[in-house]
Amino acid sequence: MINPVWLRSFCTLVEVGHFTRTAERLHMTQSGVSQHVRKLEDHLGRALLVRHGKQFTLTDAGEHLYNDARVIVESLSNLEQRVGEDPAYEGLVRIMSPGSVGLKLYPHLLELQQQHPKLVIDYRFAPNSDVEAAIAGFGVDFGLMTSPSSLHEVSCRPVAKESLLLVTPADVIDPGWEQLLKLGFIDHPDGAHHTRLLLGANYPEFENSHLFEKKGFSNQISLILEPVSMGLGFTVLPAYAVEAFEKKHLVRIHRLPHPVSETLYLGVNRHKTLPGRVNTVIAEARRWF
Repeated sequence: MINPVWLRSFCTLVEVGHFTRTAERLHMTQSGVSQHVRKLEDHLGRALLVRHGKQFTLTDAGEHLYNDARVIVESLSNLEQRVGEDPAYEGLVRIMSPGSVGLKLYPHLLELQQQHPKLVIDYRFAPNSDVEAAIAGFGVDFGLMTSPSSLHEVSCRPVAKESLLLVTPADVIDPGWEQLLKLGFIDHPDGAHHTRLLLGANYPEFENSHLFEKKGFSNQISLILEPVSMGLGFTVLPAYAVEAFEKKHLVRIHRLPHPVSETLYLGVNRHKTLPGRVNTVIAEARRWF
């Protein structure tokens, strides 16, 4: 393989047309430039220059080499520049979070992408276990979770708190225990966990979510409140999911005497240095929590 340093010296010599000025441009000695050209000629087994004192002309082989080599040298120069760049608003950023957080955050990140079209947002909704696995396996640039990761590869820090809310049909004014039993429960993947946290802190009668008749289930965060809005039962959801529901006039949100919040954690792979674009998106995300 041809040494690219020799090619760079040769192409610069052809473009400058003078050994001394070429040496000055490349911060070399004149003899160093001559040596690079001789090494190229020895490697290729062809004369590249016809020397006329301090002047020279290219041989046919020299012409062919220059025409191809200048593209290579320019590409290598651009490669060095690209590798050294760390643009804050260009490139792909991969994010994963539970659905409630995503409903809150994703629209704001799309607005950021509108302002900076070279920034590409890849946002996936997933439970905590999938988020931490993706972070550990370099599948995402950062993730958001409602519990700290137990994996060594994942570094977590708390960034916000999200309230849990009791949501009933709109005609329920003061949700007592007997009324909740009568309504029944609209379940979701985190339903048992959320009811244990919120109802356990506010209703002495609460033992577990199985006390309530299950009146429905949805694993789509944006659809969990649909059956509640139709009077089919109650549920407990994080605040961001409730805020995103478009038919809030058909449900009633109850803030109970003993508020309960989940801590939101930002997780990254501890073995990865975050590029500028990822830090930009993290900073934008934190603005909205």
